[in-house]
Amino acid sequence: MKRSGPLLLLLSLISLTATSAAIAAAAAARATPASGSSATAVATAQAPSSSAQALAAVSLPKCATAGLVMWLDAEGSGTAGSFYFKLEFTNLSGHACTLSGYPGVSAVNLAGAQIGSPASREVTGTPALVTLAPEAHTTALIHVTDVGFLPASSCHPAAAAGFRVYPPGQRSAKLVPFPFHTCALVGHSPMRVRFVKTE
Repeated sequence: MKRSGPLLLLLSLISLTATSAAIAAAAAARATPASGSSATAVATAQAPSSSAQALAAVSLPKCATAGLVMWLDAEGSGTAGSFYFKLEFTNLSGHACTLSGYPGVSAVNLAGAQIGSPASREVTGTPALVTLAPEAHTTALIHVTDVGFLPASSCHPAAAAGFRVYPPGQRSAKLVPFPFHTCALVGHSPMRVRFVKTE
C-alpha cells in the first residue's frame, strides 16, 4: 500500500526527534559526575591537610636575632618571693619566620658583662613551633626569685642592669635593659625561663 507524501514526512520528523532526544540524554549522562564526587573534589581543593600546613611552617626560616625586637613587660606578676616577667619577641624582619624552644637568658651589668650563671629552664610542657608574621610577637616568661629571700652566702646579691637574650636557636644576642637584683655566685642563678609561646 503506498503512503502519501505528507504521511512519510511526518514519520520522518518523529524518527528524527526521537533520535535527537536519545543523543542528548546520553551526552547528559556522560557529563554528570557520580554522586558526591564533585563535593569531594571541591573539599580537597579548598581544605589543605594539616600536614601540608605543618610543612609550610617548617619551610619558613628561623627568626634571626637581627630581625627581632626584644623587650620586657615590666608589669610582672607573682607571689611573695618571686616574680614573673614577659619577655616579648616582635618580628620586624619583613617576612614570616619561626621560633621554637627556650631563649638563653643571663643577667648583665652596665658594661654588658655577665653576672653569675644563666637562667635555667622551667619546664611546663613541650615547646611548639611558633610562626611569626611580620610585626607579630610571642612571649617567654622569666621567673625571677627575690634575692632578699635567699641566704647571702649562697647568692652574693648584685645589681644587674638588664638581660642578655639569645632567641631560641640563635648564637647572637641582644641586651634588654631592666634593673633588678640577681646572684653573682656562679651556680646559683635566681632566674628560670620558659619556652616561647603565643598567648
